[in-house]
Amino acid sequence: IFLDEPTVGLDPQSARSMQDILQGLSHQGITVFVSTHILSIAEKMCDRMAIVNHGRIAAEGTLSELRKMGSRASVDSAIETPLSLEEIYFQVTREAAI
Repeated sequence: IFLDEPTVGLDPQSARSMQDILQGLSHQGITVFVSTHILSIAEKMCDRMAIVNHGRIAAEGTLSELRKMGSRASVDSAIETPLSLEEIYFQVTREAAI
């Protein structure tokens, strides 16, 4: 299943229902490919992710794998929480632009 921005325009309850349906399909072995700019949705829903920058894959992997690529020092070294997908995205796309 290929979906582009599957939760855009949905109220919070419908967006959660959509997430639950897609995760249920995934658990049944169905591949669900989601394109989204809402990184918090991708972080919650996806087993594997790819960060695309200027039409090229700049990074890909599980959230855990992507977190290993990032650096907390460039965000805020005083915070011990794991990097969010948004923080990783900005680090990866900034490095790709250099």
